[in-house]
Amino acid sequence: MSKNLSLVVVTAGTSDPSSTRLLADRTAERVSALTGRRGHTVAVQVVDLRQLATEITTAMISQLIGPKLRAAITALGEADGIVASTPVYKAGASGLFTSFFQVLDNDLLIAKPVVLAATAGTARHALVVDDQLRSLFAYLRTVAVPTSLFASTEDWNDPALNKRVDRAALELVVLMESGFAQEIRGESWHSYQHEFGSAGGTEVSINLDSDLMRLATGGSAN
Repeated sequence: MSKNLSLVVVTAGTSDPSSTRLLADRTAERVSALTGRRGHTVAVQVVDLRQLATEITTAMISQLIGPKLRAAITALGEADGIVASTPVYKAGASGLFTSFFQVLDNDLLIAKPVVLAATAGTARHALVVDDQLRSLFAYLRTVAVPTSLFASTEDWNDPALNKRVDRAALELVVLMESGFAQEIRGESWHSYQHEFGSAGGTEVSINLDSDLMRLATGGSAN
């Protein structure tokens, strides 16, 4: 049965043109092609973090969410799959990239399938994706596909990069079309630990009239 899927590409490249954006776009193109070949359609939306830098900083220090950042959050919440691509600076993921994901609600991306990607000027940074990004996205309880993507300057003309992109794209498409995230979020949402006030207020099972909650809000227990 044909499905209409949604893919969100998050890219933290700051140059123009950006190799980080190029890697993300190449992956999204392969996802689109594979999706069509398997009888489905996919709508691709790009979240360019350069355009959100000010609002991300504001959210970090004041927890105020601006309109562009709110639109990005909404897109991620509705996405069937994500491609997350960052440049590597000084042996670490971009601060803009990590800050964006740090200001998101901890429950927003539960069970979402993600392709993790990074670019750098040298192959010495190749382990950043698996060493740093996987731990971040594991904390957010996403499902990172087995194949990670990394491209240094010398990789762009290497056929091996295209093979890895193809492999990662297929892994993502299979997870997207399976409805994995929807199944998990629909069937076992309440088995996850949620922070109070997270997930848009869906933690409705909390008993606000308990002795503990009354004490926490300045009242008295019975």
